[in-house]
Amino acid sequence: MLIKQNIEMRRSIRILFLLCAWLLASSVVAQTAKWQDLYKVKKKDTIYGIAHKYNITIEELMQANPDMQKPDYVLKKGEQLLIPFSKQTPNAAQKPTAPTSTATRQRVANTVNVGVMLPLHNVDGDGQRMTEYYRGVLMACDSLRSQGINTNIFAWNLYKDADVSPVLADANAKNCDLIFGPLYTKQVKPIADFCRKHGIRLVIPFSINGGDVETNDHIFQVYQSKVFTAELSANAFMNRFKDAHPVFVDCNDSTSDKGIFTSELRKRLEAAGLSYNITNLKSSPEMFAKAFSAVKQNVVILNTGRSPQLNSTLAKLNVLRATFPNVRIALFGYNEWLMYKRVYQDYYYKYEAYIPTAYVYNEYAPATANLERSYRQWFKSDMRQALPRFALTGYDQAQFFIRGINKYGAKFEGTHQQNTYTPLQTPLKFKRVSNGGMQNNSFILLHYKPNRTIETISY
Repeated sequence: MLIKQNIEMRRSIRILFLLCAWLLASSVVAQTAKWQDLYKVKKKDTIYGIAHKYNITIEELMQANPDMQKPDYVLKKGEQLLIPFSKQTPNAAQKPTAPTSTATRQRVANTVNVGVMLPLHNVDGDGQRMTEYYRGVLMACDSLRSQGINTNIFAWNLYKDADVSPVLADANAKNCDLIFGPLYTKQVKPIADFCRKHGIRLVIPFSINGGDVETNDHIFQVYQSKVFTAELSANAFMNRFKDAHPVFVDCNDSTSDKGIFTSELRKRLEAAGLSYNITNLKSSPEMFAKAFSAVKQNVVILNTGRSPQLNSTLAKLNVLRATFPNVRIALFGYNEWLMYKRVYQDYYYKYEAYIPTAYVYNEYAPATANLERSYRQWFKSDMRQALPRFALTGYDQAQFFIRGINKYGAKFEGTHQQNTYTPLQTPLKFKRVSNGGMQNNSFILLHYKPNRTIETISY
């Protein structure tokens, strides 16, 4: 199934948002959708008159607006109707285009062609999350338009088992300057090869497997693997706590994958000749206390990111602090801890927690609050209660890449030196992987200080 939206942002961003809402309402669309206008009904309008005005049939108008097919439908003043292109008359978007290559691609000044190849449906969680991400992209395009940067949006519903061949055969695909997607690993290689052939940047926003970024110089991989995140976290730890005393707490969680980080960190500490202690969550208070130093700052590292074990560790630290009030304690945690902050935030401040992350969501920041309010007005719903927020992720990534391509063109690599955007939630900083593509190296430590302020430490 293919859903394609080719919309000129200069004409009306409202069409984009209405299409996105329509997309959510339809679980199956059997044909490609193209729209030439969004029409606001006037007092004396008739269905026949509107169809005649745009040189389309009444049937075409009704197919584009499903509510018109209801038996009790009445045309009302102020109603907004999608106006399709006539199936009888090819429009400009349907005209054949000359093949495009890296060498011959010529961009229109201040215009960026953006493709989105993600599951855009309401069938399951993947589709719902990606639709919210797409909405964030649309909101970014609206913001950029007011700054003189125009965008043409092409979106395809690339569900889990979709064959990518029809999508890549679409004439509009090869004219993109930038493509966001895909979500599923098996779709990466054919799309990435297509992008390399036609000189298109492929932004992979979310979790995938495979090492295509290592061999394809047109990939921008935002997602950081668990191994890569563990390396970045270990780097930050070694940089920050050279003179501290690490205390590893075995939480007896057989399902945890945090051994990737704790093993890496222990290797680093041993290679540097730094000592550490290991204790167990089931240890008695006396044995637990023996793992801590009386003279150095103790940095506690759990081998799980789960809430129950964190809760038990905090209880043990409370007993330890009550018995030894002068012992200095800090926590080095995991990204998952941000999901528990409403419950444990006071303890994060009390025990000076350091939480590694790739994003910073601050719901109280004016710019973030304003965008969330605009989202609510446009789409009549709140963003999903997820971290990071998917709409903010789409907004930040679209702003970052569209601005960068508009300014630097073919020279844009997304490095720190080329950044032209201050993110609301998700900072990006890319570095080339050997002779392949670009990998996001953005890494942050959130430091919860005892004075109840949060320090953002960027690496």
